[in-house]
Amino acid sequence: MGRFTAVIVALLFSCISSTSGQTCEKNCGKNLDSCSCHTTCTSLANCCADYKEYCVDISPYSGSLFGGTDFIILDASFETASEIECRFNGNISTVGYVDDGGTGHCISPLLYETGWIPFEISSDNGTTFTRAGTWLSVHTGKLDSKFKAILDNSTKWQYYGTPNVGGTLEMTWNTSLVRAEKVNIELWGYRETGEPYTEYWLGEWHYLYSLAKDHPNNGSFSFLPKPAENSFSSSELGSVRVSSSSHPDGMWNVQAAWTEDHALAWHLEENFRKDSAGWALDKCLAWDELENQLPNFLSEIIDCPCTLAQARADTGRFHTDYGCDIEKGSVCTYHPGSVHCVRAIQASPKYGAGQQCCYDSTGAQVLTADSIGGSTPDRAHDWGSPPYKKPPRIPGQSHWIYDVLSFYYCCLWSDNCHYYFKHRPSSDCRHYKSPQSAVVFGDPHFITFDGTSYSFNGKGEYTLVTSAEKQLTIQGRTEPVTETTNATKLSSVAMREASSDIIEVRLVSGNSDLEVLLNQKTLSFTEQTWMDLYGAFLFSPTSTNVTVMFPSGAGVEVRQREGTMTTTVLLPEDFRDDTLGLLGKMNGDAKDDLVFSNGSVVQNSSNPEELFSFGASWAIANESALFTYDSEYLLETYYRAPRHDTSFIPVFLVPESPDDPLANQAATICSGGGSQFCRYDILVGRSPEIGNATRMSFQSHVSLVEDLKPVLSCGWLSPPDNGKKEGTTYLQGAKVRLSCNEGYNLKGSAVRLCQADGQWSGEETGCVASSMDTS
Repeated sequence: MGRFTAVIVALLFSCISSTSGQTCEKNCGKNLDSCSCHTTCTSLANCCADYKEYCVDISPYSGSLFGGTDFIILDASFETASEIECRFNGNISTVGYVDDGGTGHCISPLLYETGWIPFEISSDNGTTFTRAGTWLSVHTGKLDSKFKAILDNSTKWQYYGTPNVGGTLEMTWNTSLVRAEKVNIELWGYRETGEPYTEYWLGEWHYLYSLAKDHPNNGSFSFLPKPAENSFSSSELGSVRVSSSSHPDGMWNVQAAWTEDHALAWHLEENFRKDSAGWALDKCLAWDELENQLPNFLSEIIDCPCTLAQARADTGRFHTDYGCDIEKGSVCTYHPGSVHCVRAIQASPKYGAGQQCCYDSTGAQVLTADSIGGSTPDRAHDWGSPPYKKPPRIPGQSHWIYDVLSFYYCCLWSDNCHYYFKHRPSSDCRHYKSPQSAVVFGDPHFITFDGTSYSFNGKGEYTLVTSAEKQLTIQGRTEPVTETTNATKLSSVAMREASSDIIEVRLVSGNSDLEVLLNQKTLSFTEQTWMDLYGAFLFSPTSTNVTVMFPSGAGVEVRQREGTMTTTVLLPEDFRDDTLGLLGKMNGDAKDDLVFSNGSVVQNSSNPEELFSFGASWAIANESALFTYDSEYLLETYYRAPRHDTSFIPVFLVPESPDDPLANQAATICSGGGSQFCRYDILVGRSPEIGNATRMSFQSHVSLVEDLKPVLSCGWLSPPDNGKKEGTTYLQGAKVRLSCNEGYNLKGSAVRLCQADGQWSGEETGCVASSMDTS
């Protein structure tokens, strides 16, 4: 009767809503004739009456791709007898429930992908699915520790059974992650089967065995590991799951807390404990043989930046590797001697491979030819890559199988790194090319990709960058600084590449923070700072700092400073001769930088009226607008009005009056480069705070350009056979000293200098046995 009653209630609600023309059932995201089921309806106050019932929000909105997160369905009502089924991606179902308060819950499933996953909810045990929402699946390495079970001393877990590593292992978890008094502690393994790079190549998580059953849910568990029996020890990568004891062993997609995936040294067979180095060498040799048979992916991955400064500045193509972060104390377990590593954001196109670049305390790249802690490429990108779901693009696990376990075999559990580095040699930086940068800041001032600087104080919505070949569009919206000033500022930036999600970053009310919208829906960063989107990646560590990264390597950084937006665009060399808009024509020639939308070139870049006409020509067309219009103000001011407000005439020149009460502050604040922009924002914009922010933004851009300056590399220099070298920096001006072992004499140059032509000075060095030296 419970299920029958729930169906009748749902049908009645649907019929009543449908006859009034107001239902959002199966219409989420749409604007209907008499009301809206679009995400903007709340702020526009035109939602259908049942909008929140059917177009649901959830809490939490994110969790591990391993699944097991219990999330609440907000603002939706359920009968106590409702039988909840939650269906993800149209084909993966989990069983939910209704709690005593009438709130519906879903359990997230195990997924082999990251990003926003659509889901539907049935309250009649899967007969009809009437509610819809999205769930954010997150790579375990990017998941906050409060959302997962923690291995105490994870190094011990992963070295267990090697010399002098043994004893009890411990793990902890937040008890609220599992709604049960008793829990089972289960080991799950991961494997990949089938011939690599064929349709039969598959990845699979599977239940192995339980470490404990009916364990009190007290948030901790310790045990003395025993070698796995039967064939279980063949699983060398896995995760420990904590779940309710009420479920059968190994039941899929139940509420659970998972540890991070890790090398299962602690459960490997007895032979590993007897001779871990010998066991690991056998595995290393087998991996070496496999790698000899697999296709070479090295030629299609991006080269590393030459310096740490370049690596941290090239935010469109590289991002911090969480396993070696200078901002978090440089705990670089897999890269000793390095202080910071970055990963190429995009996987290589054909093989889904990744690039990792590591740097020492001097800012120089660390190479595997010199150090075990060097930069290493990856057959499988750690973060996975679209379309995910199958090797080698499964986030995390494919990388573990092909790049990390082999590092344990060859380097950590045995001393045979030469096998590993034969297949994972560092990519040096001889072919790396820095991106070009352009910036918009203050009331707004522009510095183009080729270094032209100017101001444009139009009011409206304009094209900042457009690229026909890469199909990149970046648009900017400006509004008056105040109601009484004839100057504007950037208030929103919207962007898209090809068919990617549309991302908009805008100042929120009060101008103190940035708001990010994904396809016109506001995003929350309370749980995650990194999001994998469709055709883009998004990073927002604070409410004043947002970075968007596109597959082309384009990066857009948005920073809030004193109520203004500073927007920096970084474009790789591929965009050369393919950009137009307010940020100029990127071709290395500043003379033709400012091109009107009709193709003519600005003749006098010091003429403010001509610059104003140039800017106005880049007003966007209604049909190409990427912005969100979710208030009457935005609708009236921008959507229903001309995109360039011809009635708004700004002040073109800075007034020079010693009687101006802000003159002294302008003189004090505005010193050094960019002073003309700073003075404008204080004396015309009437804001010393914005003027100071403008000064800071200008200086930041100068520093960025300096960090991205091309650096010449002569490439790695090998030590002579039977000799050694001093020096592991190979950039212009670097010296490498070469010497021979005892009993050998040096032939060639003892010191070699990296020259401006990219060649090493001197002669090739060799070491000849003293008994053979007849000179």
